[in-house]
Amino acid sequence: MDLKEIMAVNLRRVRHDKKITQEELAARAGLSARYIGAIERADASASVSVLGQIADALAIDPAELLRRPKRFDQAHR
Repeated sequence: MDLKEIMAVNLRRVRHDKKITQEELAARAGLSARYIGAIERADASASVSVLGQIADALAIDPAELLRRPKRFDQAHR
């Protein structure tokens, strides 16, 4: 799993946990909903600046979007 996929999984999880739609997140982050969708599908790589915008919009630390999921760590030991 590369960082693009890790960010996709984490972004989708956090967004769902906070019950925010892609459209709402996009508006809060100043991005397009299509771009948010592409990041969540790992079809697009987010720059560090975009990572920061998304993290701010979700009120989380940007590092949380890049943390390797625990299930992934356990499966690859």
